[in-house]
Amino acid sequence: EQITYLLFIRRLDDLETLAENKARRTGSSNGLRFGPDQQDLRWSRFKNDEPGVMYGLIAEGVFPMLRGLGGDGSTYSEHMRDARFTIPTPALLSKVVDMLDDIPMADRDTNGDLYEYLLSKLASAGVNGQFRTPRHIIQLMVQLMDPKPGDEICDPACGTAGFLVAASEHVREQHPDAMLDTAQRTHFHRSMFHGYDFDSTMLRIGSMNMLLHGIESPDIRYRDSLSEGASGEADKYTLILANPPFAGSLDYESTSKELLATVKTRKTELLFLALFLKLLQPGGRAAVIVPDGVLFGST
Repeated sequence: EQITYLLFIRRLDDLETLAENKARRTGSSNGLRFGPDQQDLRWSRFKNDEPGVMYGLIAEGVFPMLRGLGGDGSTYSEHMRDARFTIPTPALLSKVVDMLDDIPMADRDTNGDLYEYLLSKLASAGVNGQFRTPRHIIQLMVQLMDPKPGDEICDPACGTAGFLVAASEHVREQHPDAMLDTAQRTHFHRSMFHGYDFDSTMLRIGSMNMLLHGIESPDIRYRDSLSEGASGEADKYTLILANPPFAGSLDYESTSKELLATVKTRKTELLFLALFLKLLQPGGRAAVIVPDGVLFGST
């Protein structure tokens, strides 16, 4: 999680450099995030400081600034609101910053691969029954569904956003022309990908993963999909890709009434299927992982 923050801070500095170049050309300071008195909080500046100074700057300057970014309305800034700096010593921080600084971040694939590698080091099953879907299975499901540039894609249990990232890469590879059309490109960056999760660490990691794969403003939000049901989102999506958590049973009280009207059960895997049916437009399609017993067991 701490590496996530440091990557994000580095990425902010790159975006700031782009915004400065644009400001020089256009004379407008829109898009600049660092004020004149905050320049020492930028990655390119503090990475050269000695460890003690850098440690103080990051703890007392950079992290409070990260928490304040929530005002710009983008989804990942929202997830940064509770960012905490917990690297124990200046020496360790200095070592990590040097290592991250050596990684070439210009290439979307390098970013993504580095991130996927870090994610693979997370325990395979999380506390709430989340499970990291192996990459080759994600690829298979995405290829079967063949996402198109006009799709609205949702993963209501998105975790680290692996499905959404794979879908975005598929669209880039198969439909390169779509990225040349302004309306299509805006749709791709701002309204094509939707992910929900109820674990705020996962949301932060998922947003960061999307950002590092070059999607500017994905819609990744906190939401307990089964208790809120689909009332506001019914018939909204054309494609669902998901590996929802199968953590056993839910209590009836907290489960959405409209889902229970579709299928009267406490089993999360069946409730998730009911949710997907509600979320999909007529003619929509889905690729979903379900546990063994759903199709062929006595259940």
